[in-house]
Amino acid sequence: MDYEMLKLDNQLCFALYACSREITKLYKPHLESLGLTYTQYITLLVLWEQDNIKIKQLGKILHLDSGTLTPLLNKLEKADIVTRIKDNNDERNVFVKLTVKGNEMKDKAKEIPAKVFCSKELSIDQAIDLREELKALLTRLDNKTDNII
Repeated sequence: MDYEMLKLDNQLCFALYACSREITKLYKPHLESLGLTYTQYITLLVLWEQDNIKIKQLGKILHLDSGTLTPLLNKLEKADIVTRIKDNNDERNVFVKLTVKGNEMKDKAKEIPAKVFCSKELSIDQAIDLREELKALLTRLDNKTDNII
C-alpha cells in the first residue's frame, strides 16, 4: 500500500489549520490592546457590519456552534460590548446587539487589518485571490455538509 497521502506535509487540512493558527497569532498583539480574542474580534466584525441579529444567524455566519458561541457572547456581554435581547414575539429568538462600548471599539479596531496585512510578504492581489479560493472551498464544504444532514 502507498502511505504517501498519510504524510502530514501532504494534508490540506493541516496546511489550513497551521496557517489559521499563524494568522491568529499575527492578530493577537493588536487584539490584546482591545481586550479581545480572535473569535471575539470576528464576532464584532459581523456585528459592526450587521448589528442586532439573531444568535442563530450569527453562529451560521461565523461557522460556530452554540457550545462555542454562548460562552463567547457571555464574555462579551460581561465586558459590556454586546447585549442579548429576547424577541417579544418569540422567546426562542434571541438577538445580539452592540452596546455603546461595542460600537466605539470599531474606531479602535479599524487599523488592525492593515497592520496585520502590511506585516507579511503577501501582495493585495495574492491575499484577495487566496481569500476568494478559500471562500469558494468553504462554500463547497458547507454544501456537502448540508447534504449529509
